[in-house]
Amino acid sequence: MPDIHEIAREIFEAQPFSQFLAAKLVSTGPTEAEIRIDITDNLKQQHGFVHGGVVSYLADNAITFAGGVALGGNALTSEYKINYVRPATGTHLIARAQAKSVGKRQAVCSAEIYAVQDGVEKICAIAQGTVVRSD
Repeated sequence: MPDIHEIAREIFEAQPFSQFLAAKLVSTGPTEAEIRIDITDNLKQQHGFVHGGVVSYLADNAITFAGGVALGGNALTSEYKINYVRPATGTHLIARAQAKSVGKRQAVCSAEIYAVQDGVEKICAIAQGTVVRSD
């Protein structure tokens, strides 16, 4: 039986957009995933905050990986909602997602996205979504 966490890492590393953003899949667990992005100037919008699209990418991908691991295979986000609660500034962003309810074909997941500065994490977004098996 293949290791689902190794499969997740291989899938993540095969995503061109994740590589473009220099995102890192930090960890996966039975029902969770953590993704990190270092904040660089090219990820910011005109006010100096990380662009909402980057924060949204983190929420979407973390939710998908948490749901995919929980479902035991390839998965796709079928929908998600995000609330931006504060501007994202600092040295890096961390998305932590967890599958809250897992069925045969879908998982409902939530994610929190944190901006980190000097080791202090401040929540900047909260998301919830549904992930479905893609096989």
